[in-house]
Amino acid sequence: MKQLKEINCTIMRGGTSKGVFFLENDIFQDREKRDQLLLSVMGSPDPKQIDGLGGATSVTSKVAIIGVSKRVDADVNYTFAQVSVDKSLVSYKGNCGNISSAVGPFAIRKGLVKLEEPITTVRIYNTNTDKVIEADVMVEDGRVKFDGDYEIAGVKGTAAPVKLKFLNPSGSVTGSLLPTGNVVDVLDVPGFGKVEVSIVDVANPLVFVKAKDLGLSGIELPRDIDANEEMLALLEKVRGVAAVKLALIEDYTKSAWETPGIPKMTFVAESDEYLTSGGQKVAGDKIDLLSRMMSMQKTHPTYAMTGAMCTAAAAAVEGSIVHQVLRSDVDTQCIRIGHPGGILEAGVNYQLEASEVIIKSTFGFRTANLLMEGVAFY
Repeated sequence: MKQLKEINCTIMRGGTSKGVFFLENDIFQDREKRDQLLLSVMGSPDPKQIDGLGGATSVTSKVAIIGVSKRVDADVNYTFAQVSVDKSLVSYKGNCGNISSAVGPFAIRKGLVKLEEPITTVRIYNTNTDKVIEADVMVEDGRVKFDGDYEIAGVKGTAAPVKLKFLNPSGSVTGSLLPTGNVVDVLDVPGFGKVEVSIVDVANPLVFVKAKDLGLSGIELPRDIDANEEMLALLEKVRGVAAVKLALIEDYTKSAWETPGIPKMTFVAESDEYLTSGGQKVAGDKIDLLSRMMSMQKTHPTYAMTGAMCTAAAAAVEGSIVHQVLRSDVDTQCIRIGHPGGILEAGVNYQLEASEVIIKSTFGFRTANLLMEGVAFY
């Protein structure tokens, strides 16, 4: 009979995602042992994750590993892990911006950073992308303030805002804002034809394509896309071909296994009226573009924070797919993205140097919540 082992952990909501948080000193440093632990704790591989803490979706099967940083420009190190729901696979490629919004509150609660009221700025070094994120966390009476009146689409109720600022976020995985050197590339997608895309790497690499070029409108909801097996296959095929172009893999048909989350597939369209997954009407003049993201071969129920950062940066690149569909009078300090859950606002600070776009920072607001602290058995 196998003896159950235990490990301290915390479950937190970050933005529109939920994950299990571990202190770096509590978890295996050996990659193989750590991956097996995470798969066991989350209950993978199993579409229901019935025997673990995972929530049976990609946005609820995430892990954050946090420890004190020795870097002069960071307070804590943060490693993100995407645990596959139905595959025996743990991916460390790229970061999760939503989970990032809970890293600051977690670090403060665990005493990893010096507390300052009313705002504690936590400098977070993300090991996945080799980038630093600043999180402004509200603090009151010596502890993290979770309650507040800030609302984000995709989460019921309100909470205290967490401002995330991604510093010098270009080239998070590939080392370059435009990894191929082109604002627009033409991909030859087997069985479909040629498709124009923009591959942009800010906070995470995204491959952008116009919805109409795939036979879509841009107002589709996750349930519509996920019920269409042919469309899911096409979207993954486009993503796989983009991954080959980025030299992440050699065979596009293996993308779901070898690079399941990077680049992130995103299709965009001009702003238009649509209904959210909750049935709320969003007026076309309240958003600057429509966008839908994929997450681990399914449609993201809302929008990834790193995706919003990359979308904002792509908006600053003249001629990009995002720039082409963007409202002409947009303020890049507040780009309103219409996604299945509602509206997400993101901003970008950039400058032009010899016609080259330099992304200084991207930023946005999320909320976080502490759900559970205790011991997980595996």
